[in-house]
Amino acid sequence: MKINTAEFLISSADYKGCPDTELPEFAFIGRSNVGKSSLINMLMGNKSLAKTSGTPGKTQLINHFIVNEKWYLVDLPGYGYAKVSKNQRDKFQKIISDYLLKRTSLTLVFVLLDSRLDPQKIDLEFINWCGENQVPFAMVFTKIDKLSSAELNRNLAKYNKELLKTWEEIPPVFTTSATSASGKEPVLNYITAVLTQY
Repeated sequence: MKINTAEFLISSADYKGCPDTELPEFAFIGRSNVGKSSLINMLMGNKSLAKTSGTPGKTQLINHFIVNEKWYLVDLPGYGYAKVSKNQRDKFQKIISDYLLKRTSLTLVFVLLDSRLDPQKIDLEFINWCGENQVPFAMVFTKIDKLSSAELNRNLAKYNKELLKTWEEIPPVFTTSATSASGKEPVLNYITAVLTQY
């Protein structure tokens, strides 16, 4: 897929404020500091599309970007570890779960995972929650330029082992680097393949 246009459209405080549309939506979510904004900018070929920050938890709204006038890229608030109050964190969780469960145009969620880390409890809980609620998703491992291929394979194997305790098969997996643009084509090609079924 060639990205011809990618433009910010609207930020919404909850799913009810999202655009009234029948266009398919691909949402991106991950733990705070997983590199979500950098990945979105790399995929779209625009370094300043999504706001990157050294402070985890900057995304606090549902952000819609219209891509090629054909589909929406949705940047969701991160889960966990952001330095906010429990009350604020609960509010984020409700924004996220309401969007994932009630947004009819949601087509797929890309769950971002830090490739440098062992499987994190909060990530596994979110992945399992998606499975239990039949939210279609793919796993995207970020920051693969920060570790060797042997380390990456070892960490991917750990995730497979964890998931196969409860899953019959592993959801689609992508490995990416916002720095080197590794994984850009596979992710965009996957979105293209999903769109053809839409």
